[in-house]
Amino acid sequence: MELYHAIDILIALTFIAVQARITQLLARAASRRYSPRGYARALLGIAAFDAILVFGYLVGFTFAVTFPGLPNLGTYIGAAVLFYLLIAGAALLLHWLLGLLRKPIEDSIDPARRRVLTAASNVVLAAPAAVLGYGTFIERTNFHTREIDVPIPNLPADLEGLRIVQVSDIHLSPFLTERQFARVIDSANELRPHLAAITGDLITETGDPIDAALRQLARLKTDAGAFGCMGNHDAYAGVTDYIERNAARFGTRFLRDKSQALRFGAATLNFAGQDYQRKSKKDHYLAGAERLIVPGAVNILLQHNPDVFPTAARQGYNLLLAGHTHGGQVTVEILDRTISPAFFFTPYVYGHYRLGDASAYVTRGIGTIGIPARLGAPPELSLLRLRKG
Repeated sequence: MELYHAIDILIALTFIAVQARITQLLARAASRRYSPRGYARALLGIAAFDAILVFGYLVGFTFAVTFPGLPNLGTYIGAAVLFYLLIAGAALLLHWLLGLLRKPIEDSIDPARRRVLTAASNVVLAAPAAVLGYGTFIERTNFHTREIDVPIPNLPADLEGLRIVQVSDIHLSPFLTERQFARVIDSANELRPHLAAITGDLITETGDPIDAALRQLARLKTDAGAFGCMGNHDAYAGVTDYIERNAARFGTRFLRDKSQALRFGAATLNFAGQDYQRKSKKDHYLAGAERLIVPGAVNILLQHNPDVFPTAARQGYNLLLAGHTHGGQVTVEILDRTISPAFFFTPYVYGHYRLGDASAYVTRGIGTIGIPARLGAPPELSLLRLRKG
């Protein structure tokens, strides 16, 4: 099952459970407040609200609603539904927890203190909206640069310290403008990389500004070139051939079951790439990728899906560069453990991983999917330095 398809199912099930409980609470409140006729009208209104939410979910995550000159309206509708789901779900959970804590306290304090406790509870219940607002308006565009040394056994001296900037999961869309992405490209150029690796998902869906994404990627300045691979959303939007053809005009080569060997002094660095590998075909991950390896070279595989790492390591790749997970996008740290829905679907969510002598780096990427918010997983531009080790 695809990572984001699985997460969509989890979200849908959560949506059903949360809204069923809210519907029950609203119906119960209406029965106490209204006459039988008013209660019937209230039930009709509640049912209409539920229908609107279901319709919004289907439109936002199943259909593309586009009009000439306008962005995909489904993007906005889907985001609104998810915002509601997260805020309502969190508020419902907090309300339940506060109820457990409040009842024994209320039984033992005077009315004035009870009013203070009620006011404090209301503030707590408003917290989910405030946190999500922070993730939307501040952390979503708080672009970070992460620099990491990647150990490569028997790394040739001429490749020691080679700098590779990785740009991934751009998702140029109504929720990431070209101007915002241009800031990322400016930061990448300031790092003075030897090479650039673009690991997929330039846009999210049909109608997103693919030409603007390519225009900004063409601004990348490197010593030895820029190379890329295709992501799942590039395929969903039907723009893989368009990306390959038009990126080449600007000197960026997307490797689609191809490789490119580069000489650095007496050493050879080989970039290989394949289109996004679907989880439904995990028994056949990287079919044919072993023939792209150059013996005696340092071999780097560009692949959007990090789950292929064990296969890449067995085939003999020294390093895998991947994205896809957004680092979880919305994560929570509890007792020194990072919790995110992505951990239910892949062990390779974010960071540097090793299997034997092989390494993988999974970046958080730049953009967002679903809701235009990041929490605990800020957008990232990655700079990898090759080190002998």
